[in-house]
Amino acid sequence: MAETSCDALPERIDGVEQLEDLLSRPTPEAISAMRRMEGDLIVLGVGGKIGPTLARMARRASDAAGVRRRVIGVSRFSKGEVPARLEAQGIETIACDLLDRGQLDRLPDVPNVLYLAAMKFGSTGQEDTTWAMNVYLPGMVCEKFRTSRIVAYSSGNVYRMMPAQSGGSTEGDPPEPIGDYAMSVLGRERMFAHFGRRWEMPTALIRLNYAHEMRYGVLVDLAQQVLAGRPIDLSMGYFNAIWQGDSSAMTLAVFDHAAVPPWVVNVAGPETLSVRAVAREFGRLLGRPVTFAGSESPDALLSNGRLGHEELGRPRVSVGQMMRWIADWQLRGGPMLGKPTHFQTRDGKF
Repeated sequence: MAETSCDALPERIDGVEQLEDLLSRPTPEAISAMRRMEGDLIVLGVGGKIGPTLARMARRASDAAGVRRRVIGVSRFSKGEVPARLEAQGIETIACDLLDRGQLDRLPDVPNVLYLAAMKFGSTGQEDTTWAMNVYLPGMVCEKFRTSRIVAYSSGNVYRMMPAQSGGSTEGDPPEPIGDYAMSVLGRERMFAHFGRRWEMPTALIRLNYAHEMRYGVLVDLAQQVLAGRPIDLSMGYFNAIWQGDSSAMTLAVFDHAAVPPWVVNVAGPETLSVRAVAREFGRLLGRPVTFAGSESPDALLSNGRLGHEELGRPRVSVGQMMRWIADWQLRGGPMLGKPTHFQTRDGKF
């Protein structure tokens, strides 16, 4: 597929190939960051929702910057087609159970680590595994890559609920996590902070809230519910949304900011979205009536993304554009990941 400029967004996304090309298209900020980065990059947990196109963006940004670099993707690779697809895109792959210390220790030592491994959905009832993945594993990774620079995904779930008109939690707000998942994510942050100080290891923590593409995201959940004629639950009445391609580009730019103690940044869209208003607009786009259940709580899980926009680049894709793409994708029966976000959850049980 021919390269197109960052500013040339299509009116519609015709299929998965075009979608993944768009999701992996680097911004000038990402290309500049990859030009400044010294050495190879390893992506731990590359097999999840975000990993494949994020690794591909790192490859494309490095190539655009004229930098020869290995981009290595590591995962258990439960889906057999993922390694072949990554290899075809110039990304080396290594199958590895990261919780197996022997396998982890055999990974190549590289100067730049992107940490995506996590457990969220299904954490209720598997709290022990959740804590092992989200807290114990980061400590193991820090020991293995103690001489590297690490950028790690966290989550906006570490914050408390904020009033809808507040603009969302900022990086300076104290964490107040609700439930095992959110508490374990804060534990992940604490592990990176502890080992970062111990070994003078530059790190950065990305509190993401929420990444979207055609097959996954809060907007996708709402569009599916409207299309199916199901009532829209208003209990979590507000949310943030950012195009996954934009969040990935910001992620690569974060490497410039890794520090001791860790640099913390929210990666989120620029506005607070109303579930009611979004559902009504999807009703218009999809040609379906919309019904609601319950009423909006006065607060919601919201993040203020201003610092990220100032330091890493503003999002290229607007919410309106995402909604038009998603509505068209839904009407054509485009493929889905089958992973609801459960964004309505207010008790922290995922």
